[in-house]
Amino acid sequence: MLRYALIFLIISLIAAALGFWGVAGLASEIARVLFFVFLVLFVITLFFGRGRPPAA
Repeated sequence: MLRYALIFLIISLIAAALGFWGVAGLASEIARVLFFVFLVLFVITLFFGRGRPPAA
């Protein structure tokens, strides 16, 4: 998911450099949403993704 956020960020930067402001704005919004979804899922995984500790 973080990979897709970076791809949309790059698309946004290229579109802005070429003057396609509508595409650049849309791509940056998609990148922002994907990044925040990634952060939320990452934090949830940190707290609940460990499972039980291995038995000794």
